[in-house]
Amino acid sequence: MSGQESWKEVSVTGKIIKGIGGFYYVHADDGTVYACRAKGIFRNRKVKPLVGDNVRITILSGNPPEGNVDEILPRTGELIRPAVANIHQALVVFALADPEPNLNLLDRYLVLMERNHIPATVLFNKTDLAGEDVRDRYRKIYEAAGYPVMFASTGTDVGTGQVRDFLRGKTTVLAGPSGVGKSSLTNLLMPDANMETGEVSQKIRRGRHTTRHSELFCLEPGTYLMDTPGFSSVLVDQMEPEELKGCFPEFLPFEKECRFLGCVHMGEKTCGVKEAAKAGVISRSRYKNYRLFYEELKGKRRY
Repeated sequence: MSGQESWKEVSVTGKIIKGIGGFYYVHADDGTVYACRAKGIFRNRKVKPLVGDNVRITILSGNPPEGNVDEILPRTGELIRPAVANIHQALVVFALADPEPNLNLLDRYLVLMERNHIPATVLFNKTDLAGEDVRDRYRKIYEAAGYPVMFASTGTDVGTGQVRDFLRGKTTVLAGPSGVGKSSLTNLLMPDANMETGEVSQKIRRGRHTTRHSELFCLEPGTYLMDTPGFSSVLVDQMEPEELKGCFPEFLPFEKECRFLGCVHMGEKTCGVKEAAKAGVISRSRYKNYRLFYEELKGKRRY
């Protein structure tokens, strides 16, 4: 009897780390990665397995490792764009220089995470290209907004130990534009990932898109890192304009100073948030971006 004929089907659990061409690659609890097809029941229910899903699979073969996805276990921390499930936290990565941080884009990422109830930490990379005064400026803005801030340099391997400690035991999504060092960070933390990196375009000072699909990398048991395709923009949508203020956590302590219940901190005469921004207690750049996003949402609702 051949090895294949004597194979006994076994059910195990694991996590989907990649989905390409109709196959879902499941990192099982035994450490093996199985290429799996999803059963037709998911298609009938109009449910699509996502990267990050914890699943139960039936092993059909051990050599090559193949199986079927039988069940998707309950999801938490789901993102729509990119489509990924069971994210514990986000590491929003921007460079301190080359290119300089686009705070409008950074705040869009933070709104996206707030909207999806995913705790976010800001990591500024390329610290070797900027002075302490630059680090202090950005640290003050985002720590005052309630976000932990870390600094690293993938070029000189500074700060990566702190990043490893932050990632341990969690599933973390790396978010941020191309060219800021997300793929370089992944390669440094896990050389086997072998992510393609791209130089920053000399003409537009922006990175070429180097990550072509969403994939989870297992750094150690229970620790997963996801490098997402780079974004040139992140749309603030899928919410009513009045909901936006809830995605700026630093506004909350000052809302009791607003004259009107339900104040949206735009044109109201007596507004605690507006006064706090004027006094510099709330970052002026954050408040400016809030106003821009609010008008953006208002314009979308109109059409």
